[in-house]
Amino acid sequence: MFNTPFVLSFALLLSFPLLFLLAPRILPPKHVQISLPDELDDLALFRRASLASLHLANDNHYSRLPRHHIRLGSTNPSLAKPKIAFLFLTNSDLHFAPLWEKFFANRSSNLYNIYIHADPSVKINPPGGVFEGRFIPAKKTERASPTLIAAARRLLATALLDDPLNFYFALISQHCIPLHSFDFVYHSLFTKPLSESSDSAPTLSRIYRSYIEILSDEPQLWDRYVARGEDAMHPEVPFDRFRIGSQFFILNREHALLVIRERRLWRKFRLPCLNVHSCYPEEHYFPTLLSMEDPGGATHYTLTRVNWTGSTDGHPHTYRPVEVWPQLIQELRVSNSTYSFMFARKFSPDCLTPLLDMAEKVIFRD
Repeated sequence: MFNTPFVLSFALLLSFPLLFLLAPRILPPKHVQISLPDELDDLALFRRASLASLHLANDNHYSRLPRHHIRLGSTNPSLAKPKIAFLFLTNSDLHFAPLWEKFFANRSSNLYNIYIHADPSVKINPPGGVFEGRFIPAKKTERASPTLIAAARRLLATALLDDPLNFYFALISQHCIPLHSFDFVYHSLFTKPLSESSDSAPTLSRIYRSYIEILSDEPQLWDRYVARGEDAMHPEVPFDRFRIGSQFFILNREHALLVIRERRLWRKFRLPCLNVHSCYPEEHYFPTLLSMEDPGGATHYTLTRVNWTGSTDGHPHTYRPVEVWPQLIQELRVSNSTYSFMFARKFSPDCLTPLLDMAEKVIFRD
């Protein structure tokens, strides 16, 4: 009834739409690559920040200050107080900027700085207020790729170079919200150190540790380790030294410098993934580096609460307006560590109104 060439041609024609629909499921997604010019540009930034910090250390500005020099209760006006650098990593509008404005409201800018890395390939409406002029030179980012590591390092280097008083560096996303007042966060970080030192003149980084999740016994550890190939991480990162953890953290100055000066592990973690479904470099690089270089200098837990119950496609639970009640804030603060959680994610943009409604009476009332 039909000749064979006609049938074959017709079948081929019908197959094109089907191939178009199924290709993304069959073929691995192509990740954004870090170009050589971008890499060299970052290295130049890292060198400038490292050299500036080296000169600072030679001046003994930070390196061996006694613990009481950074206490909020100090009565000596000549002692400059350390700052928290808030590093926003985003690829969309900062929907919760009004809530963060309230977080920073009536707080002297000599206690904090803000830096924003926004994906330049996405149109973003820049917020005003304390966020105005705080965008740094940025490059394209993509989830589950080394570009997020590069962006975080870029933020750290910029903050180190910008203000020598930046001591803690809090990496957060556009989906994060504060769970406490600024005063609570500042007092917790700077007046209740987790460790004491027997040294006569201890460094601040030995007393004030970093807050980063470091996990070594997760069931998906092996799949994530071999995502680039079974031997790809050797010899720099043997399996027993590989760690996973949260993408978001609070690093002290010593560890921020360690991150921007590091080259050896970066060469491994920037390799392309063969199994993209088990590859999340931004959740591997920082925990592995800190665990290998200074395991005692980090808490091994994060201060950013994330709800992984019912997660889909690697994304945590996203809170919706119907879930935003005072009880939720109280529940999100609770942790099994020394401190309560200070930030939380992930919230949908339409949660802004109910969050603002209870900001003063609930969120910022500690």
